[in-house]
Amino acid sequence: MAEWKFRMPDVGEGIVEVEVIGWHVAVGERLEADQAVADVMTDKANVEITTPVAGKVLSLGAAEGEMLRVGDTLLILETDAAEDEAATAASPADSATAAPVQQTRPDTPAAAAASEPQPATANPEPTPAPAAPDKQAAPAATNRPVSPRPALNQTGNRPLASPAVRRRAREAGVALEDITDKDPLGRITHQALDAHVAGLNRLAIGGLRQVRTGTKKIPLRGLRRVTARRMQASKRQIPHFSYVESLDLTELEALRRELNANRAAQQAKLTLLPFLMLAMVRALSRFPECNAHFDQDKEEIIQYEGVHIGMATQTPDGLKVPVLRHVEVMDIWHCAAEIARLAEQARNNSIARAELSGSTITLTSLGPLGGIASTPVINPPEVSIIGVNRAEERVVVREGQMVIRYCMNLSASFDHRIVDGHTAAMMIQAMRRLLEQPAMLFI
Repeated sequence: MAEWKFRMPDVGEGIVEVEVIGWHVAVGERLEADQAVADVMTDKANVEITTPVAGKVLSLGAAEGEMLRVGDTLLILETDAAEDEAATAASPADSATAAPVQQTRPDTPAAAAASEPQPATANPEPTPAPAAPDKQAAPAATNRPVSPRPALNQTGNRPLASPAVRRRAREAGVALEDITDKDPLGRITHQALDAHVAGLNRLAIGGLRQVRTGTKKIPLRGLRRVTARRMQASKRQIPHFSYVESLDLTELEALRRELNANRAAQQAKLTLLPFLMLAMVRALSRFPECNAHFDQDKEEIIQYEGVHIGMATQTPDGLKVPVLRHVEVMDIWHCAAEIARLAEQARNNSIARAELSGSTITLTSLGPLGGIASTPVINPPEVSIIGVNRAEERVVVREGQMVIRYCMNLSASFDHRIVDGHTAAMMIQAMRRLLEQPAMLFI
């Protein structure tokens, strides 16, 4: 028997770091070759990792929620001599395979790094737990100035208070961190606790409502962490500017209803999104600056002839952006069918990784929750994003008369390094003309 380190494989697309979101195995479990061992998340999709050899699990390289870099130890197996010899002889590219969760695993293993660096963030050996903080830590010296912030014990993570005060605070549902009144040594006393509770009681209305002081700490994990990083990078690196325009969709809405009433059984129901996408295709043919990527490291703009529209979709796991590829060749029904298919697969987590990347421009909509205007955040390396706001009946003036029309605002954001304000305005105006006179979409 021998120990074999199973290192995190390269899952492709330039991914160098993943988050462990779930284990399929436990320490002591016996594994067969090609058995799934863990699910990890990249900045694009979930990936299932399988082991190329059989063996007994000796240790796991990371806890759920922790990050691993390609080449870090994922787990350690105890293998027999033949399996260990085969594993050692295999190249790093053969050390693991990766496939999208709920997708068919590819026949070819994902290529791993040519060398096997030592683990940077994972330690297969169990780490002793830190000693519990002393609840009765000695107070600070009397000649030490009192800090205006909550006093901390020697571990620097809790206010100073006696066990009796802590017990009473728990029973009263009071967080000691909220109490600012302390004695000269920086301790929270019974008197300070009583005064704080009395103050909370005075806030209650007739004694019928209780002040709520609890807090909930939620680790930033999974798709939420990926989204947070991408949005932070977008706002930090890209000088956004937004442009909002109102559209009269009365004729378009009448056409949409007529087409839905006469659609074939196999045709998807039309929403406003397919019309918006076709209008984007027509407008982008005149303003290709908006259908582009910007490589800021190379200081290079890549304009695309094909229109690949990312469709921001809310799912139970968070925001995902499936991509409709080559919308320039789609008709209205094909576009509607692709929207429905991709949205459903994104929500049930069966979408392929390849369909979550490669967009050249993004369309985002909150439907009835869209509000009257928004400032959508660009999805880098794209340079444009179109936001759809709520469609509703409004009173407008036409030829000196007040009439009711079906209207909606478009809110668009652009990368001001690449797209000038005049170009952005002209592109949105081109979309407005097409949508307000929908027959032009089909000419």
